[in-house]
Amino acid sequence: MSTPLYVGLMSGTSLDAIDAALVEVGDSVSLLGTCEYPIPETTRADIARISAPGNDEIEHMGPLDRTLGTLFADATLNLLRQANIAPAAVTAIGSHGQTIRHRPASSGLPPEQAFTLQIGDPNTIAERTGITTVADFRRRDIAAGGEGAPLAPAFHAAVFSQPARNRAIVNIGGIANATVLQGDILIGGFDTGPGNTLLDHWIKRHKGSTYDRDGGWSAEGIPQPGLLDALFQDPYFARTGPRSTGKEQFHLQWLERALDELDAIDPQDVQATLAELTAQSIALGIKSAGVDIDEVYVCGGGALNTDLMRRLYRQLPHTTLDTTDELGIDPQWVEAAAFAWLAHRNLNTLAGNAPVVTGACDYKVLGGIYPGGLGLKA
Repeated sequence: MSTPLYVGLMSGTSLDAIDAALVEVGDSVSLLGTCEYPIPETTRADIARISAPGNDEIEHMGPLDRTLGTLFADATLNLLRQANIAPAAVTAIGSHGQTIRHRPASSGLPPEQAFTLQIGDPNTIAERTGITTVADFRRRDIAAGGEGAPLAPAFHAAVFSQPARNRAIVNIGGIANATVLQGDILIGGFDTGPGNTLLDHWIKRHKGSTYDRDGGWSAEGIPQPGLLDALFQDPYFARTGPRSTGKEQFHLQWLERALDELDAIDPQDVQATLAELTAQSIALGIKSAGVDIDEVYVCGGGALNTDLMRRLYRQLPHTTLDTTDELGIDPQWVEAAAFAWLAHRNLNTLAGNAPVVTGACDYKVLGGIYPGGLGLKA
């Protein structure tokens, strides 16, 4: 019997593209094909607008939900064409959707009012592709008293753990998160703070670039201790245990408030300070887990940032630092593969969360199922 095929779809806080991965999920996880599908500039602007409080939000969200559903479906079909795989051969799509608001209990809301919201209509995905779609992975964990994030640590433990090796798996997307593995035991996982989001916004403002390629701009700047200390005063960095955050917490206005209290700083030095903030907060989070880590493996866009990797290595000098390529999955595609795996867990009635990570009351099957239309009869 052939190993089931799944498609994982991920769109993160960087808004650069939809990552689509074709994955075999059985006793092991194998990446068979990938596709980076662009998000139009107008849609990125709409996402940014709806991600902040405003007027008439429902009227803006409804059409954007459908637009993103269409984009996710088109990304899937494009991936399958490239891989020469018929939609009927795919068991299911696991779609993370696009987060537009994340307000877990740790953000200050009463637990019964905590919420997280991802859009990218799964009905539209299932309708356009004909493939059963699993989506809305985060809200069941929230309902069970958890943070709803990060969800990747359970996947990291399943595919990257190894007995007698203490590993940290670090995903540096818009927000960075870390998974701590003591042998094959998942000790914890948490968002560490900003990853690329502030770096991307700052270079766009001052250089017009969408991101700092290889960290070239930050590498030539000088981190400013006063600014770094001011940023680290944020209470988030003192938290321990289950915790998650997002661009609701770490955004340009947050940075500007700190800058307003200081003498003028060269923009390039601000960029260097932001890179140092990302590296130091990741290292701080890993160390807070109380496990002597032997190996750190990085995935996400930050794995391609040479300056960021160099700064992280300086913060973790007694560990081996590499990317998840060394563990068999290209760092750009780990998160998309994780949501393919989560779809597989859902359809097989297996837990997708890790209470030690999110703080949920128990293990839960995550996501809702939206059946495809292939082969249906009246």
